[in-house]
Amino acid sequence: MTPNLKNLHPYPFEKLAQLKHGIVPPVNKSPIVLSIGEPTHNTPHFIAEALLTHLHGLSNYPTTKGIPELRRAIADWISNRFQIPADFINPETQILPVSGTREALFSFAQCVIDPTTNPVVIMPNPFYQIYEGAALLAGAEPYFLNTVDKSNYLPDFDTVPEAVWQRCQLIYICSPGNPSGAVLSQADHEKLIKLAEKHDFVIASDECYTELYDDENTPPVGLLQTAYNMGNSAFKRCIVFHSLSKRSNAPGLRSGFVAGDADILNQYFQYRTYQGCAMPLPTQHASIKAWQDELHVVENRRLYREKFAAFIAILAEVCTLQKPPAGFYVWLKIPQPLASPFDKGGLRGISDTDFAQQLFAKENVTVLPGSFLSREFAGLNPGVNHVRIALVAPLDDCIAAAHRIKNFINTFIE
Repeated sequence: MTPNLKNLHPYPFEKLAQLKHGIVPPVNKSPIVLSIGEPTHNTPHFIAEALLTHLHGLSNYPTTKGIPELRRAIADWISNRFQIPADFINPETQILPVSGTREALFSFAQCVIDPTTNPVVIMPNPFYQIYEGAALLAGAEPYFLNTVDKSNYLPDFDTVPEAVWQRCQLIYICSPGNPSGAVLSQADHEKLIKLAEKHDFVIASDECYTELYDDENTPPVGLLQTAYNMGNSAFKRCIVFHSLSKRSNAPGLRSGFVAGDADILNQYFQYRTYQGCAMPLPTQHASIKAWQDELHVVENRRLYREKFAAFIAILAEVCTLQKPPAGFYVWLKIPQPLASPFDKGGLRGISDTDFAQQLFAKENVTVLPGSFLSREFAGLNPGVNHVRIALVAPLDDCIAAAHRIKNFINTFIE
């Protein structure tokens, strides 16, 4: 077995299961699960229809690169969404379909990292657990960029020492951010691209939440969009990761793509031919339909806005929270002081794990402790005293959860 396995941390939902183990929540309160970012809005019917129509494709092996029609549909979507002229997106060399961003974010590190050179992989903190696991199993050292409220939960690239940039081979960025929903600006991208040019590392931009934004007139900027605007029309050192899971409410489809630097993708394509993760033909045809339609995505955003508005209005009386610019998470900073139910002496302060555990025990609402998504780094764990709340349940459940959380907080406010 690879010795790097011993460096992996338990997955957040494994920790959550242990935290809830043995607790019996109130039977008169129906369970409301807001801990996992699994969309529950209806998958558009035309996606299922395309799958059924092309089931005969199961009799054929799919190719790693996917069918030309899929790559063309993705190229057209990138061009339209990120205002990049179509001539600058080559579907033959700059796009690869992948089985969801999770497998691609992981396998990409295994391809690009040279473990013999004492490499560093930089990532935000808190973070999507795959970044850390991919870095560790590739033989690299993770370096964390703490994202905190005073910086609007955005990474500060200026805090990274020069020696770390020199060892950096890959940086993961996530915009809109998981869990905060914070969005990197074009200026942030520009700074990072210039650093990548100076120190010769690759930028892996996880943009799987980029279509879930609050303002219809201000969609989040993408890394390729910024690169093109800077004159980097070949997208050197820039790779983006997109998925239909959140955009099209199709997490079970396991469909996404990577796009960007043709030279890097050529090598990643070679890696993937051995990895054996080609997208089934029915999935490819369903994906074409999804990338070609925007009406269902507009409706998807409307549904999330409705839930955010109702949820925040209820909790505003007991919490200070704002609607994030994008994503579907509430990154709730636990209001302090709260009296911990475990503090027999009446000491103030309830941890994020206590909060999540007792919320489940008393209200049958499941949220994810922020510390399960982060690491202590530079004397700080930025996930502590936060919980992540995924507004993926139906509107009525989100409203009920908000009332239960409000009641729970009121119980412990001194």
